Amino acid sequence: MLAVIESAALHGIESYIVRVEVDISLGFSAFSIVGLPDAAVKESIQRVRTAITNSNFEFPLRRIVINLAPADTRKEGSAFDLPMALGILRGAEQIGDLHLPDFAAIGELGLDGAVQSVAGVLPMVMGARDAGKKAVLVPAPNAREAAVVQGIDVYAVASLHDAVELLMGEPREPVRANPFAQELEQADYGVDFHDVKGQEQVKRALEVAAAGGHNILMVGPPGSGKTMLARRLPTVLPPLNHEEALAVTKLYSVSGLLPRDVALLTTRPFRSPHHTVSNAGLVGGGSVPRPGEVSLAHHGVLFLDELPEFGRDVLEVMRQPLEDGKLTIARAAMAVEFPARFQLVAAMNPCKCGYHGDAVRACTCSSQEIRRYLMRISGPLLDRIDLHIEVPRLKEDELMGQPQGETSGEVRNRVIQARLVQQERFHALPPDVQVNAHMGSKQMRQHCKANDEVRDLLRAAIQHLNLSARAYDRILKVARTIADLEGSETIQVAHAAEAAQYRSMDRKLFG
Repeated sequence: MLAVIESAALHGIESYIVRVEVDISLGFSAFSIVGLPDAAVKESIQRVRTAITNSNFEFPLRRIVINLAPADTRKEGSAFDLPMALGILRGAEQIGDLHLPDFAAIGELGLDGAVQSVAGVLPMVMGARDAGKKAVLVPAPNAREAAVVQGIDVYAVASLHDAVELLMGEPREPVRANPFAQELEQADYGVDFHDVKGQEQVKRALEVAAAGGHNILMVGPPGSGKTMLARRLPTVLPPLNHEEALAVTKLYSVSGLLPRDVALLTTRPFRSPHHTVSNAGLVGGGSVPRPGEVSLAHHGVLFLDELPEFGRDVLEVMRQPLEDGKLTIARAAMAVEFPARFQLVAAMNPCKCGYHGDAVRACTCSSQEIRRYLMRISGPLLDRIDLHIEVPRLKEDELMGQPQGETSGEVRNRVIQARLVQQERFHALPPDVQVNAHMGSKQMRQHCKANDEVRDLLRAAIQHLNLSARAYDRILKVARTIADLEGSETIQVAHAAEAAQYRSMDRKLFG
């Protein structure tokens, strides 16, 4: 007898329906799986057989062939265990008429028949809904995550026996998600800008970066507060909207990093990989590609501390996502695209010992050693960082005094107002242009017009700092953001002057 139970599989972070076709026929007892299964899928033979027996069902001693369709796409993972077991029981006529119409099933089976959690349930359920499914069976630990998806009934099942009872007509209410709008607005990061002592100029630069979605580089000696400042940038960014929260949660679900008790991530990501990270760890990879750090920072902040210590080849692979907000990973069997629209915050010492230019401690590096240290960062990568800011050592009175700056909430309110101006400006453009940092040349000609005074100032800056064309564009974008923060429709000389000073370290450090 042939039985069909539908499930779902992942391609990158997107999902598609898989038909689990189970054929039980007369012949010597055998159990085989076809349809390009990977090792984890092939191992399900033993898990499914034992789970059925330990759930007080009878495993049919016949010839069993399971096809995972479409058969030309490689299948991986353990999420097909539950639909396989249900298909076998249905094919062996141990399950009668199904009372749950047009459903899909997802879940790994333990040897005792318990349905265990799997990674990627959120995008799988979204794919099932988009394919027209009315209901989906998911592991109980994944139920809150799955219930975030609207337009499909989500049923939590704890065991194979539990799933059979549901399909046989046991009355049960689907899992309902709580509204998340208030949670998104009240996201708690546990840190605040008010915690940072001094460094008012750096805080201002971070506010400008947050308002326009700009990348920023902080340069200063050890202990000056670079990491502390970077960790507080997400707290002044606007709250995630529901679409952004879903996109971030999908990435963490696929990566298996979504906490078990969390249905929807409500805070902007902050990723801080160590400088020993590999190319695949940073941008993603593997035989079956998985998201890397740049994608896990989507709609959030990617913090690279000790920037020159990262491998040069590792840093260079970031150039595509910094420009495009996405990246494509190609393998022989597939090519997948991951989103990577993040803000880069980089930090570094001014030299190898860390004290070049410090007012208190003398630098022990030679000029050649300093230049060799700084040359680890390529010019093209540096050009893609909009703001460069020096983070000096705190003075004694600042270090011993109490924090006196603004709170994150006060700064965030100004950032939100500036972002609203940009949303109105770019409302007719594609969604990949939402803030000033994303502007292309056409948008810049329209929205970054400069009067004669501004042009004269920028001409002097280009000559003095020996700026590239890309760096000049970055100054204009940052000036546009400063004007938005000030509520000005046009870029004034003061806005351009402040923007230019955020490039003054080009010559000081890398000239």
